[in-house]
Amino acid sequence: MKRKCALLLLVNMPTLEAPGERLRKFKYRGKDASMRRQQRIAVSLELRKAKKDEQSLKRRNITDVSPDPSEQQTKGVSLTLPEIINGVNASDPELCFQATQAARKMLSREKNPPLKLIVDAGLIPRLVEFLKSSLHPRLQLEAAWALTNIASGTSELTRAVVDGGAIQPLVELLSSPHMTVCEQAVWALGNIAGDGPKFRDDVIFSDAIPHLLTLVSSSIPVTFLRNIAWTLSNLCRNKNPYPSDHAVKQMLPALFHLLWHPDGEVLSDTCWALSYLTDGCDTRIGQVVDTGVLPRLVELMSSSELNVLTPSLRAVGNIVTGTDHQTQLALDAGILAVLPQLLTHPRSSIQKEAAWALSNVAAGPRQHIQQLIACGVLPPLVAVLENGEFKVQKEAVWTVANFTTGGTVDQLIQLVQAGVLEPLINLLTIPDTKIVLIILDILFFILQAAEKISQKENMCLLIEGLGGIDRIEALQLHENRQIALTALNITERHFSEEEETGTTLPARDQDHEFLKHLTNTYQSSTTPKPGTRPKESLL
Repeated sequence: MKRKCALLLLVNMPTLEAPGERLRKFKYRGKDASMRRQQRIAVSLELRKAKKDEQSLKRRNITDVSPDPSEQQTKGVSLTLPEIINGVNASDPELCFQATQAARKMLSREKNPPLKLIVDAGLIPRLVEFLKSSLHPRLQLEAAWALTNIASGTSELTRAVVDGGAIQPLVELLSSPHMTVCEQAVWALGNIAGDGPKFRDDVIFSDAIPHLLTLVSSSIPVTFLRNIAWTLSNLCRNKNPYPSDHAVKQMLPALFHLLWHPDGEVLSDTCWALSYLTDGCDTRIGQVVDTGVLPRLVELMSSSELNVLTPSLRAVGNIVTGTDHQTQLALDAGILAVLPQLLTHPRSSIQKEAAWALSNVAAGPRQHIQQLIACGVLPPLVAVLENGEFKVQKEAVWTVANFTTGGTVDQLIQLVQAGVLEPLINLLTIPDTKIVLIILDILFFILQAAEKISQKENMCLLIEGLGGIDRIEALQLHENRQIALTALNITERHFSEEEETGTTLPARDQDHEFLKHLTNTYQSSTTPKPGTRPKESLL
């Protein structure tokens, strides 16, 4: 997942080698005002890697129930592998059926199915031949089922299925008059496409998409439609390269249609498909946005079903990494009525996604930042900075960083009034050097803004009262040279005992109205908000 990047450059300071990965994911801001908040890096790297993927790339069919009466006749039959090999290679269709069914049952075991054993036995070529046996639909079903489960394994096993020539016969089975055969072919193709971009494109180039789309109708069972939606999501998945523009244009109308289906699983896979398609350059984001899906995606961000909320939030988060116009369309669709609430979601993974999306809005023009302020995002943002899990706090820090570098002086004052300074200062002690550098940048920009309105002294007093000077000074001894130099520069520029004129900078009793206003507002805004502390960690 990419994100916009704000290059935080300090005047008269060594250029911060802000983490390259983060800079590639954020919108670039240089010194040229015409470029700031206008260019976005089109490099798409993953923002995060969960321990387990949010959505299954492959699925094994372990159901041992068949509507076919012949299934009951063979329930008690258990064939050895040599008997299966002999049966599969027999000329009698009935023997082929029984042996293929026995092989499928072995491959459908819930635990430790012998996938490689069946492949090594050389059965794939015969199974592929059986896919073409239109006069024997039961045999086609068993063969497609067996190949589905083999393709659910490692890339090596999936490659064996592809190299065996299975894709084209499976695509042809999408036109089978037998629904069970057709559905199993959809499942098998979904597993092949889910292995990676190479096999995904092999499926696409075999003209699978038009056949899949003809199956999308209100008359098919919802279980079948779930498999279609999941297979379509795998055809949208992966990059380097992305799926072709032609394939995307073919799928988008169907995805827009499925986005209104009442079934949660269908909705989930459809939203994941759209999240994959928006995880790219502005042009690809535009393809999705132009279909008119944004209002529906924003609506689904309020879903009580986590499997729908997560991918819809991811898709919208990707969209706001696009152009300012695309971000504005998302704002017009109402995302700011939802994102602040998601910062208080019980799951920290959702809080993190919401903060990431907000950071990309904050990387936009000042009008977008003003809309963030107007929607009331600052109090919950400060709350997660104070109480959130560290992974959420990091995203919140990036939100503040983009807000700070792109906002007006007045907007920065409102940020300070919301109480952002104390949690940021508290985070200066964390071991994450990248985040510490970003926070130092934020403090520099806030001090710079205060200086512009002749309130730097009062801002320094406020930071000192929060223990900020001690922590910044302590960072001058940090083992990281960038942190040490940055802290030293901030201290000498803003907290030295002598100003350039040679006069001291003591605390005075005059002109404290600004400080008093900031302090009063700050104290009232730091009251912990209910529900902001995450109750569950990221799975």
